Amino acid sequence: MGHLFYSLAGEGRGHAARARTLVELLRPHHRITLFTPGDAHALLAPLYEGTDVEIVPVPGMHFYYNRRKEVDFTKTFLGGARFLWNLKKLVHDLRRRIEAQRPDLAIVDFEPSLPRAASACGVPFVSVSHQHFLVCSDLSALPGHLRAHARFMSWIVKGYYSGQRETIVSSFYFPPLKNGKTDFTQVGVLLRPAVLRATPEDRGHVLVYLRKFGSAGVLEALKACGLPVRIYGLGEAPSDGPLRFLPIDDVRFLEDLATCRALISTAGNQLVGEALYLGKPVFALPEPKNYEQYINAHFLKASGGGDWTGFHAFDANRLHAFLDGLGAFRDRIDRRRLDGNPATLAAIRKHLGGP
Repeated sequence: MGHLFYSLAGEGRGHAARARTLVELLRPHHRITLFTPGDAHALLAPLYEGTDVEIVPVPGMHFYYNRRKEVDFTKTFLGGARFLWNLKKLVHDLRRRIEAQRPDLAIVDFEPSLPRAASACGVPFVSVSHQHFLVCSDLSALPGHLRAHARFMSWIVKGYYSGQRETIVSSFYFPPLKNGKTDFTQVGVLLRPAVLRATPEDRGHVLVYLRKFGSAGVLEALKACGLPVRIYGLGEAPSDGPLRFLPIDDVRFLEDLATCRALISTAGNQLVGEALYLGKPVFALPEPKNYEQYINAHFLKASGGGDWTGFHAFDANRLHAFLDGLGAFRDRIDRRRLDGNPATLAAIRKHLGGP
């Protein structure tokens, strides 16, 4: 039985969902220590309390938002600068853990401290993330302004860490690789056991996940769609006509996802991929100024499995057009490549020399 160190970014739910999947795939054969910041720690710590999986809280990067519910680049940059100022101490602390416990392999999901500590101690590591699509993919199909942002963000992604034995890129879309990117492995979305076990059906409701963003215009458009609407991410609140505001609950949310008619959500890779795997068309509303989500939304539309618009352009007409086209969207969803579990597990096992 090997010992694995695993660190991940803490913002949002996608990184935590990937980690949950990989931990469950690997823990029958390996001892795992998870280093988790922010949202990821809040989600994963209760799940593994009292188990053989050790959870260690660590600092992490964080997005800040302004009153218009857009990414506040100034506050986010200053927060990132504070994190980087303390990175040397965090790496030092992790080096001491590595020297004491000597893990066989480190797994990193867009988190910068563990790969630096692992490299300093001679421990190999692999990267499992979505963000590295910006480094390895030919993104010439994107509109010019998104290509420019992708080029800029690719340098940030490269700067997070380097020296990994392999880079596994998990995504619901598969743009061609750039020439020479032979050390990158494209896989589908990492799917939790509960997602794989779910039985999709249509019980007639629309599922919505907004994560901090719920303008009056968006809610009015949802109210006019003519279907029951279940909304997560805005907190529990009294119902408003067909709108039900529900607290975050992974079990209930997944049941609502498996039985919805369609999903309307922010354009995070993980949730969009899970929905498409379950055959659910997606209408994406990228977080304002979150350009990675705009790129995800572009490829969602290009895949044929859904559509998107900006928050401020979302209205009842756009929503009705989406709902009227659900049959065509469903027909274009290709589920065959969306399960990334087998390929990811095989790639990691290559670097462990065992099961």
